Amino acid sequence: MQFHPNTCLTSFLSPLGQMTLAASPTGLNGVWFEGQKHIPPTTQWRTCEDHPILTKAQDLLKTYFSHQWEKGLAARHMLKLMSLDISGGTAFQQAVWQALLSIPMGSTCSYGEVAAAIGRPRSVRAVGTAIGQNPLSILIPCHRVLGSQGQMTGYAGGVWRKQALLELESAEIET
Repeated sequence: MQFHPNTCLTSFLSPLGQMTLAASPTGLNGVWFEGQKHIPPTTQWRTCEDHPILTKAQDLLKTYFSHQWEKGLAARHMLKLMSLDISGGTAFQQAVWQALLSIPMGSTCSYGEVAAAIGRPRSVRAVGTAIGQNPLSILIPCHRVLGSQGQMTGYAGGVWRKQALLELESAEIET
């Protein structure tokens, strides 16, 4: 993933731990939990505590964690006012991340279903890799993707967080 050289960041304390939020000049381009896999090196980015995109992202996450998002709404509906910048991903990654925006809160799907949704039903492993590299945790809801039998599988922010996010959303999952 390539990030805009003028990316700036801030941090946010969520109920599931410290998060880093990043924005390019065109939109939000990063939401990561502390210690998450695939977090880019951020030392060259400047800190922007009052950046409007980062402030809006914090507000959205606070709304999410306070159970104020309507169950059943797809992420793309909640993010109409939030500009996302996923331009640093490959065309394949961007297609996968766009497909994740269609998974409604409280629902889950399998990696195979995401692969089929982007017209690449035989690319389940590649879809899994793209999902794991999702730069916008929670807002692009990769935590809603489960194994083929509905089992909990890996999550770059930790499987315990994936479980907690799905419980927060009241999603039906196998335990």
